[in-house]
Amino acid sequence: MTTHTMRAIRLHEHGGPEVLRYDEVPIPVPGPGEVLVRVHAVGINPPDWYLRDGLSNLPPEVRPKFDLPVIPGTDVSGVVEAVAADVEGFSVGDEVFGLLRFPSFDGQAYAEYVAAPASDLARKPAGIDHVHAAGAPMSLLTAWQFLIELGHDHPSPFQAAQHRPVALDADTTVLVNGAAGGVGHFALQLAKWKGARVIAVASGAHEPFLRELGADEFIDYTKSRPEELVNDVDLVLDAVGGRDSSRFLRTLRRGGALFPVFFGEFDDAETAKLGVTVSGTQVRSHGAQLAEAGHLLEAGTVRVAIDSTFPLADARAAHERAARGHIQGKIVLTVAQ
Repeated sequence: MTTHTMRAIRLHEHGGPEVLRYDEVPIPVPGPGEVLVRVHAVGINPPDWYLRDGLSNLPPEVRPKFDLPVIPGTDVSGVVEAVAADVEGFSVGDEVFGLLRFPSFDGQAYAEYVAAPASDLARKPAGIDHVHAAGAPMSLLTAWQFLIELGHDHPSPFQAAQHRPVALDADTTVLVNGAAGGVGHFALQLAKWKGARVIAVASGAHEPFLRELGADEFIDYTKSRPEELVNDVDLVLDAVGGRDSSRFLRTLRRGGALFPVFFGEFDDAETAKLGVTVSGTQVRSHGAQLAEAGHLLEAGTVRVAIDSTFPLADARAAHERAARGHIQGKIVLTVAQ
């Protein structure tokens, strides 16, 4: 007799990593437009701990609604197990990866199986394993939608104007703050792919890693202030973002742009006086973009760095690792087959 239950990590209440519980739950049934994926690996991202905390860091008016208990997580790599009747382009046995249902908090990826919208999935690049593929979707799509192509016309909850990437080429200098993290290490590589000169900002221990990924210049923020060392850059991608992001405005040339990944507070009068743009967007699931970016992963042009892996049952330890910071690349949960 076949089993119809699986193991998944669920939140029954909000709090620290200790609220992540390893439960037995029913295997989901794919609805119209969906496929059932047998999960091999799950990427961990900041929204996972925002959800765990109860989204207290988001303004109440932009908080998505959800009910407890909830399975967190958005980033998966795995194998198609079943396909809804109306789905074309995927078959049982296909290896796939994707960012599921974002920006809603309904990805339910911390599980042995997940029902995934087919439009959120792409084929897993042949040259990389499930662990590396699971580390890519949200972080790589964030870097892609900020830097390469937005790919949708949804308004951002954080700004009125549509986000516009800046054309990157050999005449452009890009500073990436938080360059060793998930979004940062992809942003650095995508900017290099476009031919730009890249200044990477991170703590000193990450310098060899970032030079290997192609950083032309490295600044250790624990020893010096990038805003005092750098000027005349075309673009700052601030993968840290938030309250301190505005200090990077003075590193820009007139006509330059600051893209904070987590939106901060900016003074419109100051940006106008400096003649610079501040813009951001909220990453959205996009299978077709992921397929395009997947070609770069397949070719080895962009690689996924893995900080650490933990079994699904040890999601708490993975969240504790994330909370300690100084992460190099991505933290991934593995699902035993």
